Amino acid sequence: MLPLALARRLRDAGVLWQPEPGDRFTIDQESVAGEVFWISHLTIDMHVFQGQPVLGFNGTTEWALDSVTLDSALWLPREDQLREMLGDRLLALEAEAEAESEPESDANAGAEAGWVVRTVDGRFRHDDVEAAYALALLAWLERDAP
Repeated sequence: MLPLALARRLRDAGVLWQPEPGDRFTIDQESVAGEVFWISHLTIDMHVFQGQPVLGFNGTTEWALDSVTLDSALWLPREDQLREMLGDRLLALEAEAEAESEPESDANAGAEAGWVVRTVDGRFRHDDVEAAYALALLAWLERDAP
């Protein structure tokens, strides 16, 4: 799963979230640290309250939450969502063993990693595939930032 630090960087870089069933998120507060929620029509779904998008917790008696505003939630994009955001900038995903046979040329050279994401912007390594995709996306977004 995507580390919270990378999810925060994606949010801060301008990645917008349009919540849909199957999306994962956390509430970025210490009191619920480590809790991951999934949007589902049965338990958590999207509502609009007084013009503001909110995530409604349906039938969750163990939680003292009825709903949280979307800006209180931190989206944890999945691998497929990160690939979609990269679009045709994405060239390949390789297991580390496959990528090791090529010369080191990226900013992450020397890092122990399990996955290499290749894009038109370079090579991005991490032991978590979602994190590798996020690093590639961040390189593109942060490069074009003012």
